[in-house]
Amino acid sequence: MDDMRPYSTSTEPLSANSFFRTRQIPDVPEDVDFMMEHLNDPNFDLKRPMLPTVNSGSGSFEMHEKKLFYEHSEADTESQFDRYSTSRTESRNSAAIEFDDESPYPEVRAAVASVDDPLMPVNTFRMWFLGIIFTILISGLNQVFSMRYPSVFITGIVVQLISLPAGKLLELILPTTRFNSFGYTWSLNPGPFSIKEHVCITVMSNVVVSGAYASDIILTQKLFFGQPVSFGYQILVVLSTQILGFSLGGVLRQFVVWPSSMIWPGALVNSALFNTLHKNFGKRDRGHMTRERFFLIAMVCSFVWYWVPGYLFTALSVFNWICWIAPKNAVVNILFGTSSGLGMSVLTFDWSMIAFIGSPLVTPWWSELNTATSFIVVFWILAPILYFTNSFNSAYFPVSAFTSWDNTGQPYDASKIIGTDGLFNQQAYSEYSPLFMSITLVLAYAVAFAAFSSVFVHTFLWFRRDIARRFKTSLKDERDIHSRLMQAYPEVPLWWYGIVFIIALLFLLVAIEIGKTHLPIWAALIAFGLAAILSLPISMLMAITNQQIPLQVMHELVGGYMLPGKPVATVLFKTIAYIGTNQAVAFAGDLKLGHYMKIPPRIMFSCQIVASVIACFVFTGVQEWMLSNVVDICTPDQKNGFICPSSNIMAQSILIWGGIGPKRMFSPGSPYSPILWFFLIGAILPIPFYFLAKRFPLSFWRYVNVPVMFAGLGAIPPASGINYISWALTGFIFNYLIRRYHFRWWMRYNYILSAALDAGVALGAILVFFCLLYPRGGIELNWWGNTVWMNTADAMGATLYVINPEEPIGPKSWS
Repeated sequence: MDDMRPYSTSTEPLSANSFFRTRQIPDVPEDVDFMMEHLNDPNFDLKRPMLPTVNSGSGSFEMHEKKLFYEHSEADTESQFDRYSTSRTESRNSAAIEFDDESPYPEVRAAVASVDDPLMPVNTFRMWFLGIIFTILISGLNQVFSMRYPSVFITGIVVQLISLPAGKLLELILPTTRFNSFGYTWSLNPGPFSIKEHVCITVMSNVVVSGAYASDIILTQKLFFGQPVSFGYQILVVLSTQILGFSLGGVLRQFVVWPSSMIWPGALVNSALFNTLHKNFGKRDRGHMTRERFFLIAMVCSFVWYWVPGYLFTALSVFNWICWIAPKNAVVNILFGTSSGLGMSVLTFDWSMIAFIGSPLVTPWWSELNTATSFIVVFWILAPILYFTNSFNSAYFPVSAFTSWDNTGQPYDASKIIGTDGLFNQQAYSEYSPLFMSITLVLAYAVAFAAFSSVFVHTFLWFRRDIARRFKTSLKDERDIHSRLMQAYPEVPLWWYGIVFIIALLFLLVAIEIGKTHLPIWAALIAFGLAAILSLPISMLMAITNQQIPLQVMHELVGGYMLPGKPVATVLFKTIAYIGTNQAVAFAGDLKLGHYMKIPPRIMFSCQIVASVIACFVFTGVQEWMLSNVVDICTPDQKNGFICPSSNIMAQSILIWGGIGPKRMFSPGSPYSPILWFFLIGAILPIPFYFLAKRFPLSFWRYVNVPVMFAGLGAIPPASGINYISWALTGFIFNYLIRRYHFRWWMRYNYILSAALDAGVALGAILVFFCLLYPRGGIELNWWGNTVWMNTADAMGATLYVINPEEPIGPKSWS
């Protein structure tokens, strides 16, 4: 009977054969039943039993038979070295320890291999050469595209696809000669191009895809306020704001990277695609298509289909079909329009519209249901009630728009109230007009207030014990297979992050002093403090739900009250706080991807820092060149479409929060003060759902997530119902119906399909843009399918009421 025991006592010797078993690259694991003991993890189904675990005695055991060279296999990721430590803090007081032999999450098991080869080349010349080349190209091209409307961005998935054949090419042409430098042997071509090199190249591109947020501040200072700014100031501001948030990554590791419960759905998609491209799932099984073939077919179909809604029949993209029936009816266009309406037309046939707020195949269904429910309540029930009762004088303007207006219905002219010194002019404001917003923009600010307060209450209720416990943990305390495999690599010491923080902070303080920002140093430190405080709850929410809280509005509110009448200082305060948190979350997400793909943490750290520094110079240089060489840039009538849309939005933000200020807009007695109640709503709502979930742990109450409800609405405007409802319906089909009734298909293909659809649309959009729309003014198809949606009141900004030019709306006096 002793031979049947599932454990070993602390006094019995462990043998390698009893502790290790032959590990295979997973296809679809058989052990699909699982359970989780923690109620605060909605990604676990508590109604199912827990997965079997591997038990071991205390102490540490390590295999001694290691292969000292790297051999290429067909899979390119097969493990030839399987090492993991069983050392845990609790082993001092326990005779038997449970270890997860596979991840308890089917999403993770479907996308991530639970094997590793630490001898696989990663820190190679090929990786750095391709990574730097793609960093320069992506950051430069996307900076150009960001100043144009309509635009197309080269996403990380394009680099993910292109860098593989580029790496294989270097594998063929580079010499294999070995060099010895300072005792270190290296080669330009150490062997087959590995999946780990591929991951690092893609991560370097992902770091720079979204551009530099601070570049819009510089553009606004130069063009909208007429302030001269030096190149040195531009570099320091961009560098400091982009790098500062990385210093928080070291603190976040033990909370959102090492724990297996922090699954990071976005990282799973990348992991699935990497493994598919490198044939990581072994031999083909009978009865189903290989993942490689499925990806190629789905990508080609997505690419071909994009030409229909993206160029040939653009009405299928916005698909406001009810507005085609009554193109001049204001009420119909307000409710069913997609350009300036509420989007009750529901459907779209364009994947880029469906995935506008994120891929619905990636976000868990319970999270999508939270977001869809709150969208219907806030924007399809509350918004029409407020609009048709003319609350906040909103019926005189389009129901959904991100611009602002004066009391005559014209776009608000910021130059009339903000001088060239960058300061607010009170007298000019009193002589001009108060500011008016669309009802969806008002509600977007309201839900942002609610999201901010709810995330603190939710985090305290659900995760306070986990957070307190993890302050004392290390990587060796983690039980899942991926954390044990990562123990083969040295972690990044905290002092590395400390050096990054000190350098970035010094750059920031110097930039503040040499530029005309009017931002006190104490305010900059408070902004970074906010970023540090918020980075943990925001990253935890992102890791579990794939949703991020829109914090810009809250930072603008705080900055506007702290720095009244100083628009540049306010927006710089927001940038430090927002980008600090955003970069910390992005850094943690990439660390999780490296955790899944078994990238040495110090290599991952170096890749991100190097890519960020290079990109900052590229962003600044390209923008400076554009301003000097493109005629009429950032003007509404620029002939090539370089109207700088994001910079115009930034200017609106500066106008509302830094110029006029939140005191005149939202304080008690001001026009939009009622939405301050959403702070209280956001703080109270998580409490009853928490106690309901505790009382009924197997009910749907545990899936109610109030921060996700509010945070998921951050894309409105310009997003509308056609984006949200199509996104939710697609998520319901794949992440509920197919996952529930065709689970093996979902595990095998779901994330691959998401990556293929994104890749096809990205390639199609680039080809359409460069081949048809951009050269020589573009080639347009002028027929009914491309014009019917534009010849509607929706496209023209339908309003319920019309302003009489001789009778401006709103108060007769203001200050």
